[in-house]
Amino acid sequence: MPPFDPQLYTIAAISCWMIALVLFAVPRRYTPVHFLAHCSYISGILILAAVAAILWYGMDRAPLRTLGETRLWYGMFLPLIGYAVYLRWDYRWMLHYASIVSAVFLGINLLNPENYDRDLMPALQSPWFVPHVIVYIFAYAVLAASAIVAVKGLILHYRHHEKLPELHLADNLVYIGFGFLTMGLLFGALWGKEAWGHYWTWDPKETWAFLTWIVYLAYMHHRIHRPGQVTGSLWILSLAFIILLICWFGVNYLPSAADSVHVYTR
Repeated sequence: MPPFDPQLYTIAAISCWMIALVLFAVPRRYTPVHFLAHCSYISGILILAAVAAILWYGMDRAPLRTLGETRLWYGMFLPLIGYAVYLRWDYRWMLHYASIVSAVFLGINLLNPENYDRDLMPALQSPWFVPHVIVYIFAYAVLAASAIVAVKGLILHYRHHEKLPELHLADNLVYIGFGFLTMGLLFGALWGKEAWGHYWTWDPKETWAFLTWIVYLAYMHHRIHRPGQVTGSLWILSLAFIILLICWFGVNYLPSAADSVHVYTR
């Protein structure tokens, strides 16, 4: 058990983001207010980074074993990505999306506190396990940011009949996320070889991870060969994120995953 309460720090991080969103709504001519908004938003991210570091040190292992532990990292990465998008392209709505989604994921952790035990099954003691999970969670956070672009575009098109947006933001996010997905697959293969003696076994989790990779690859091919078909690209991107969520959460509940070596939360 860690010598501090991660829940209090989690609440503090969420509070920092909510305060920052209120301050960002103030007109930009009030420079000191916007400076405080930036400080508050960054503080929320740093608080979660400190929680992850303290847990890592206290348990003598990376907090990456359970879904709750991965939600902690996801809750840290998504606001970081939202903030980077805001700085680069000035999309304030991305800050709202990243903060709210992260608050939901962290709220699940608040309602279902983790035990944070030190135990790791032998397969998870591989040095490839940590980079494999971290790059995957980062990829999931980046691709979640691209998914909201798709959802927003579809709503504008079908509900408000507005012109479809340019997809340069989604494209850039998908390129980054796809790169990290690819690294995750490679690290996972190396981990599998060391832990079980095989690079690839078509385990349900592996199969869905590969399917996720394929669908995002299909999106990129569609954008290259059919750049004018924006609606189709938005639907592909939305479907890709649904498959990603199934890979992350849903596979654990499939009957075929009952004997999966990748399900550790039971």
